[in-house]
Amino acid sequence: MSRKKPYHHGDLKAALVDGAVELIVERGVRRFSLAELSRRLGVTVAAPYRHFASRDELLAAVAVRALQAFGQALAARSPETNRPEERLAAAAGAYVRFAAEQPALFGVVFGSGLDRKERHSELRDAYEEIERMLAASVSELCPGDPDEAERLADAIEATAHGYAALLTDQPGPLDPIDVDRAAEAADRAARALIHGRASLSATSDRST
Repeated sequence: MSRKKPYHHGDLKAALVDGAVELIVERGVRRFSLAELSRRLGVTVAAPYRHFASRDELLAAVAVRALQAFGQALAARSPETNRPEERLAAAAGAYVRFAAEQPALFGVVFGSGLDRKERHSELRDAYEEIERMLAASVSELCPGDPDEAERLADAIEATAHGYAALLTDQPGPLDPIDVDRAAEAADRAARALIHGRASLSATSDRST
């Protein structure tokens, strides 16, 4: 069988992750299969199981890579400033841009349904690294109040994710202008949440 994506001897594990990313870009995470990946790499259908016990384990490895790329995207767009609100607003915009620029990786992270808490510890660690990046800025805004910090972080993440989902759910290729507008809207919404964070606490108090 000819190999469409030849790999170096001893590096099949990395080739599987690389090939999975490419296949997911083409077909989406829901249509990804180990059988198709094996065929493309020119290996037997049993070969991937030497490195990954299941399809989900391979997807978890892809998700770890996606989260690393996500973290790099957030860091790259983080402004060099001591103002945490600027960093958080930029992170919200970067969240939307990453979803638009890397929709397949975004889909693996947020649409694969992987259980990161119990079955995939490496995936949990990757998530926690992203959360630490955001938590540092949120904690500066809410010193001594971890509950308020958690509410604010959750609100900013949910808002950014909402703009990202609305953008990427559109059929066809994305217009760069639409991407810019969605990212800017997420940035502004994050700033509004930061300035109105007291209302988040008030809403939580009424619900308890």
